[in-house]
Amino acid sequence: MISSAITLVRLRWTLTLATLRKSAWQTVAYVFSAVLAAGTIIGTGVLAWFIGILPPFTVNADGFPLNILGSGGIVNIVVVLVGATMTIFIGFIQLMMLGEGSTMNPRKFALYGIADRNLQFGLLLSGLSGIPALTGVASLMLWTLAYRHMGPAVIISSLLAAVLAVITMMSISKLLIALSTTLVTSKRGKGAFYIFIVLTFVIICQLPNILVNSGVAFSLNTETWGAATTIVAWTPFGAAFQLPFDALTGAWAVLLARIAILAVTWIVCFAVCTWCLRHERLTIGANSPSETAKGIGAFAWMPDSASGAVSARLITYLKRDPRQAMTFAMPVLFLIIFAFQAHGISAVVWQSLIWCGWFMSVVESNGLAYDGRGFTMEVIAGVRGRTDRIGRVRVYVGIMVVYMVLLYLAGIVLVGALTGRWAQPDDLATGLIFLATGMGIALSGLGVAEVTSCVLMYPVASMDKPFSAPQGRAMAQGFFPFVYMLGSLLLMLPTGIVALVMLLTGAEGGVALVMLLTGAEGGMWLAIIPVALANGIGILALGTWLGGKLMDARMLSIVATLDSFASLQK
Repeated sequence: MISSAITLVRLRWTLTLATLRKSAWQTVAYVFSAVLAAGTIIGTGVLAWFIGILPPFTVNADGFPLNILGSGGIVNIVVVLVGATMTIFIGFIQLMMLGEGSTMNPRKFALYGIADRNLQFGLLLSGLSGIPALTGVASLMLWTLAYRHMGPAVIISSLLAAVLAVITMMSISKLLIALSTTLVTSKRGKGAFYIFIVLTFVIICQLPNILVNSGVAFSLNTETWGAATTIVAWTPFGAAFQLPFDALTGAWAVLLARIAILAVTWIVCFAVCTWCLRHERLTIGANSPSETAKGIGAFAWMPDSASGAVSARLITYLKRDPRQAMTFAMPVLFLIIFAFQAHGISAVVWQSLIWCGWFMSVVESNGLAYDGRGFTMEVIAGVRGRTDRIGRVRVYVGIMVVYMVLLYLAGIVLVGALTGRWAQPDDLATGLIFLATGMGIALSGLGVAEVTSCVLMYPVASMDKPFSAPQGRAMAQGFFPFVYMLGSLLLMLPTGIVALVMLLTGAEGGVALVMLLTGAEGGMWLAIIPVALANGIGILALGTWLGGKLMDARMLSIVATLDSFASLQK
């Protein structure tokens, strides 16, 4: 078992290094990730050093003793709760962004006769040898500096807890991935499950803001948080982080019990992952339902032209692809989340339109990678790049206009429900300004996406396994979208300059802005509407033209790149 596992670890790093030698962009992204990892380790060590300077006990403003570093103290509560949250968070991140590596996919090793347990152990060990896991171990070990004055037993248990915590995180992540890829087999089920996971993750990320803004977080006292910590410390998510405090109080039986909980968790995760691996091998391809398409779908009502065919194909993909469906689910979630945090301020709700417009073309910024080898037929047919770009823009602009208008109408309802002011002229005007700004950013982003999708492509998960990711490509998946996000904002700079000039010129500029953001009449700021729309339309036209030129110049290179991406999804 050990020999097979070491071989898989070496294979993982061989594939990663081969990817870095092949792609300069991947090398840059990997160096960037290494810098982030080093920053995380150093930052954790510095924070732990200053935490260790704090006194074990102090007195609060009311004269009562306040436990800081002791068992059940503030540091104990924060470490356990944050550590448990981090464990769950990493599981979602692994499930959503990294998934099951397409290159280190267990299916790749089906022909080599490796025993299921040996293969699963090797995959687990290869995951623990990656930069994220090593960064986690080093960071948690440096956190021991916070306990440096508590004695050797606490220091040793903290160093041990660092390793145990990372193993637990990786085991739980592998369990989630194995269950998601094995038990959810139908395409429709995978699509629904993928959307559910992503939306749940976003909601979890927003919970702290919602709790703070609603005042719930401040209404809880230390005793309440301490009780929650006691419960969480007996779960696999927080047990490892409680070990140093058990050693501090000399509760060795409790410490061993928590280690036993972690060990049982690893065994259960390993056993379930091995079962999923065996189950998938025995049932792959069985009872797969066949679907019969009726008619020619969007091709029947799109324009009878090459660009119309491109539009119809894109619509067909968008309807069936769960990876791209998130584009249409996220804006609604943004609106709901901001409404929860509005506190009766209408501008908080309206600003969600800007965020919705900004994120609406993230998928299109890598649109050709989602098309995959289907794009090859378009190249064989001799479709020009400009025609392809126009066909795609036609679909997305139609979706954006309809979607943003619907969000504006939903915003009117939410603002009325939150403020008690139903469809007042100044509220409608404020909403229109945010709608135009969001629409301008959406159009600008689409123009940028038509360029980046021809140049900065990165592999995506297959439609059948939306939780998988190619080995060594995770950094590109996280880095390249920032080019689109930053570019779409920078190219709206003319609108920002106009708004700044309006703010700085005239005695009433600042007053008008305050009145606008508080829901009062915004008068002069209505001039932003045509400026933002013209800015977005101009960038969209430029991006469509430039994207077409780039596609014509790089057509064969794009086909070769997509073919290499497809080989990673097998």
